[in-house]
Amino acid sequence: MSRDELWAMAHAERAALADDLADLNDRQWEARSLCGQWTVEEVVAHLTAAASTGRIRWLVSVFGARFDFEEHNARRLAEHRGATPAETLDRFRAIITSTTAPFGHPAAWLGEVVVHGQDIRRPLGLPREPSIEAVTEVARFFASRDFTVRSRSVIEDLRLEATDGPFATGTGPLVSGTTIALTMAMAGRAAYCDDLTGPGLPTLRSRL
Repeated sequence: MSRDELWAMAHAERAALADDLADLNDRQWEARSLCGQWTVEEVVAHLTAAASTGRIRWLVSVFGARFDFEEHNARRLAEHRGATPAETLDRFRAIITSTTAPFGHPAAWLGEVVVHGQDIRRPLGLPREPSIEAVTEVARFFASRDFTVRSRSVIEDLRLEATDGPFATGTGPLVSGTTIALTMAMAGRAAYCDDLTGPGLPTLRSRL
């Protein structure tokens, strides 16, 4: 799939997430996401930061944080979080069509919005899922390398097969489920193991 096609998918997933966020109340904005200690609003600010930071600015930020990536992320998140959830959402809407990224393949930044979108939706019980085409591209990318998460390492010597699409990879004990569940598990979200089955599942779960 071309870079332009991958960016178009990322833009579509950002737009869909913005629509899902439009009707959240204050309690929902403050809810804990699946992304560590971050709230829903903090995850949205992080997505805005990622789409607003080019390579040089990213390097300056990382050097300024002395390669403490948690500090780097916290600073950029604070920079792009609004004074209110509505302002945070407005800032996110402003980057929906951005192709700015610090480095890496567009599939990585498609993965950024796919994974963080579900980090938000699942705890809030929001039913929408990304398109199967977008998630399949992210699943293939995650299975091929360790990028910002140990996605390739956690599925080593396992066979993953999607039940709703063409994604399949690896050899070994089988883990099966929807493409989004497999993708989120590769991204380290143990909650999605509840949506998976197969003899390889205990091994995968233990690695998360």
